[in-house]
Amino acid sequence: MDLRMTFSRFLSLAILATAILAGTLAAADSPNVLIIYSDDQGTLDAGCYGSADIHTPAIDGLASRGVRFTQAYAHTVCCPSRAALMTGRHPQRTGINSWAQRAITDPDGINMSLDEVTLAEVFQQAGYRTALFGKWHLGSHRDHGPTRQGFDEFFGIRDGFIDNHNHFFLHADGFHDLFEGTEEVFAPGQFFPEMITERSLEFLQQNRRQPFFLYLAYNTPHYPEQAPRRDLKHYRDVAEPRRSYGAFITTTDRLIGRVLDKLDALKLTDNTVVIFMSDNGHSEEDYQIRIDNHNSGYPRGHDYGPHGGGGNTGKWIGHKGTFLEGGVRTPAIISLPGTLPRNVVRNQAITTMDWFPTLLDICQLTAPQVELDGRNILPLINDPDMATPHKQFFFQWQQNWAVREGDWKLIRTRGRQANSPEIFSLHQLTGESPEATDHAGGRPEIVTHLKQLYSDWAADVFSGK
Repeated sequence: MDLRMTFSRFLSLAILATAILAGTLAAADSPNVLIIYSDDQGTLDAGCYGSADIHTPAIDGLASRGVRFTQAYAHTVCCPSRAALMTGRHPQRTGINSWAQRAITDPDGINMSLDEVTLAEVFQQAGYRTALFGKWHLGSHRDHGPTRQGFDEFFGIRDGFIDNHNHFFLHADGFHDLFEGTEEVFAPGQFFPEMITERSLEFLQQNRRQPFFLYLAYNTPHYPEQAPRRDLKHYRDVAEPRRSYGAFITTTDRLIGRVLDKLDALKLTDNTVVIFMSDNGHSEEDYQIRIDNHNSGYPRGHDYGPHGGGGNTGKWIGHKGTFLEGGVRTPAIISLPGTLPRNVVRNQAITTMDWFPTLLDICQLTAPQVELDGRNILPLINDPDMATPHKQFFFQWQQNWAVREGDWKLIRTRGRQANSPEIFSLHQLTGESPEATDHAGGRPEIVTHLKQLYSDWAADVFSGK
């Protein structure tokens, strides 16, 4: 046991263990869980969301077998989204309000607190075999990471992104980032998304006769957009930046299809909860290597960004890094054939934090003794007339934040300098051009109300941090 584990976390896990001994240990027929988290896949970027130019038969098929959400909130960038998914809590409670530690060799940086009880820990305590293949991005420190927070197996990247062929992080001077647990793995020339798919197929085969929890965290379609030729062929007549972005979504979909086909082949589909979601909206960033002798071997000027972004947000505006709908609203689907509804749509607002308590209900597991910000949406999944369990929605990343209540959203932005002014904008989520107009000047009473909601929320989630 880690000596830094706080008493509160120890007590929570002890309660879980006691519940298991009391008879809640997963039976052989307990539902399995597969969470598929794509990376930078925008608000409407799948065929089932109306993007006719995107080839996504696997995702579309999953939607036809399950429940598709049209108002699902993740977060504005990778780290807080993944913290919220793993803990069912606002990222600020977990210590993730800025970029997590990048390289395992870096001086100590930000890592998700070991005090946090993750979904993997709850399922592991219940007798499930647990694995994460793909992207962690909640801190790369050797004493933190997936295998310290509930995953029996981890193969992937500890930080945020890599070149898919040489496995180097490309920002700044770059560093190699491919690990089995905390052991560095060198496999130049192997296509990383294929590697984690193969590991997932092996995991399913090996654990087909016992309950499993698999978190398949694809690093795609996040830049660098390196779709194989077989996926680019669908986009011959599509202009950039949609062409390379769409092709990489199709790469993601094709690999997801292999995993779903494996579930079918093993006759596990009807007993496996599958959740698909993206971590945030599409990216509009641009990046080039700006130094000579980059650790990746790429030359100065090598372009690895998403070419300004190719995402489809429909009537919504915004993108990754913003709190507008295009930045935080993503595709989301849940499927459990024979138990949950099939081929239906839910328009109620949900968040990625909701998967934590919902999965515990579906799998009949005991919740940890911590405050969850997510809500059990199983009643909403089963009843189209059920209202969203959330009265407000809060997002924060570094010094910027947003709060939504009803059809109004207040966004606060502030530069990084100590004397930077704070700027408030008020957006309405109705009409043909939602969020396009700033109403802050004309509705000061709403601005004041939403500011107070944020102050009360911040006092709660930052308490003790």
